[in-house]
Amino acid sequence: MLDDHGDFRTHFVREPSSLRRYPALVLNADFRPLSYYPLSLWPWQEAIKAVFLDRVQIIAEYDEVVRSQREAIRIPSVVVLKDFIKPQKRVAFTRFNLFLRDEFCCQYCGAKGDLTFDHVVPRSRGGVTSWENVVAACSPCNLKKANKSLRNSGLKLHRSPRHPTPEEMHAAGRRFPPNYLHESWMDYLYWDSELES
Repeated sequence: MLDDHGDFRTHFVREPSSLRRYPALVLNADFRPLSYYPLSLWPWQEAIKAVFLDRVQIIAEYDEVVRSQREAIRIPSVVVLKDFIKPQKRVAFTRFNLFLRDEFCCQYCGAKGDLTFDHVVPRSRGGVTSWENVVAACSPCNLKKANKSLRNSGLKLHRSPRHPTPEEMHAAGRRFPPNYLHESWMDYLYWDSELES
C-alpha cells in the first residue's frame, strides 16, 4: 500500500480480505493502471489516506460513504496519481507471474487448474530456477516428467519458456482480470488496447 514516504511501488495484493469491499483502482498520472498483473487496487482506506495527503485525485466514487467526526466522504472507486511513476521495466519472477505468462495452463497438456511449476531441465541435471527453465505444469504432468529430461519424459512443451516483457505481461493481465471489476473501472482498463481493424 502507500507507505509514509509516498512510495507507490507497492505489492498489490491479489486475494485480500481488505479489497473485498470497495477497492479503488489506482491509475498512474497518464490514466493507465499502475499495474495489470495484479491489477493495481488499494483498499478504500489507503485511497482515502492518499486523497487527504493530496497524492491522488478522485476520478470516480462508490455510492457508499464513510464518516469521520468532522465530515463524510464518498468512497473512491478510481483514483489517479498526481505525479507520474515510471513503470518498472523488469518483470518479477514470481509464481503468479509465471502462471500469468503461461496463461494459467499446463505447458505440457494444456490443463487448467491445480497448477504447480516444473523445471524443464531438472535441477538434479543442472537446471536453474529462471524464466527460461520453469513452466506451469499440472500435477500429473509434473509427476510424469519427474527428474527426466524433456526428451525422455515423452512430454512436449506447447511453448518454450522465456523471460516475458512488461508489455506482454500487461496484455496477459488484461486477459485474466480479477474476479471483481467495478463498472467505474472499465473506461480505464482497456482504453490503451489496440483496436481491431
